Amino acid sequence: MGEVEGARTFGVAGETYDSFMGRYSLPLAELFADAVGVAPGDTAVDVGCGPGALTAVLVDRLGAPCVYACDPSPPFCDECAARYPGVVVKRGQAEAIPFETNTADHAMAQLVLHFVSEPDTAAQEMARVVRPGGKVAACVWDFDDGMEMLRAFWDAALSIDPEAPDEARTLRFGRPGEIAEVFATARLELIRESTLAVASSYSSFDELWNSFLAGVGPAGSYCTSLDDPDRDRLRVALLERLGAPSGSFTLGAVAHCAVGRVPG
Repeated sequence: MGEVEGARTFGVAGETYDSFMGRYSLPLAELFADAVGVAPGDTAVDVGCGPGALTAVLVDRLGAPCVYACDPSPPFCDECAARYPGVVVKRGQAEAIPFETNTADHAMAQLVLHFVSEPDTAAQEMARVVRPGGKVAACVWDFDDGMEMLRAFWDAALSIDPEAPDEARTLRFGRPGEIAEVFATARLELIRESTLAVASSYSSFDELWNSFLAGVGPAGSYCTSLDDPDRDRLRVALLERLGAPSGSFTLGAVAHCAVGRVPG
């Protein structure tokens, strides 16, 4: 299966990812699990687990033997398995989840669906690994306005390069209703949507800027692809976009979430 542009930019160490996006995805995972209704006694599959932000919450709530995880990135699989012994972690794409039919009570994809090449197939696969009556869920950032860190970056990038690959233009599922539409195609029932809001604080602008220089995700990949003069221009544009903070500051992030029930 093909790879969505941007997905390949996550072949990094877990700590590198954590410094860039993990600071948002960790608190998001708690809210996501609440939205799904994950409770003791359940089992769950973390689809596109990365280094394990959602996996950590699932292990805390359910215990490692009740958690399954998969990701197409070998470094992320290795990191997730090392962090959470007892979790069954396998390499695999959302379009071909490497677990048996009716494996778990929930299949959850956090910040994944917009990097999936065949989302309809992915939704069907998530439904396949869930027992009848169980839940399929996904959440993604609001790329238009809700994810302040990425929105500020891409606005700054567009100010110096009108052709910059703004994720709001290049990726799906950053707007309300898009996940629910795919879930309906997969014949899920009782689909409900919500928004999940989190925030992250930075000690300085340099802390934020250095996270882009790690080359994580489409934004980091674009940043590191620039030559030195253009990268310097981008840094200045981003600093100005954020109001030139001289000390610590906080950026908010909003994710769109949808949860559906497998018939039966």
